[in-house]
Amino acid sequence: MTPQATIPMQATPSQVLSIQLATQPVKIHVYQKRTGLFVDIYLNDAPIITGVLCRDRVWIVRETYRGFPGDLTFIDTQGASDPDYSGLGARFLLIWGT
Repeated sequence: MTPQATIPMQATPSQVLSIQLATQPVKIHVYQKRTGLFVDIYLNDAPIITGVLCRDRVWIVRETYRGFPGDLTFIDTQGASDPDYSGLGARFLLIWGT
């Protein structure tokens, strides 16, 4: 995967982003639980993946047959920790790649 864009995020424990990726409407729900940061991804309002634990530099979708354009990953800009909502948009960046 080649990084294409950084998805802007806020440091809040739960947020829903509606964006266009490769001309397709994508909804990303990111939410913090006691056990980590989780994500649900929807393409054209249909679930692609739900309840996935976010890890540092681990692609989230991983399976092209799902029809999602590219993939998403979180990157820790200060080390190799898994993301936490308090650092979203600053320390932890959500990257889209193709």
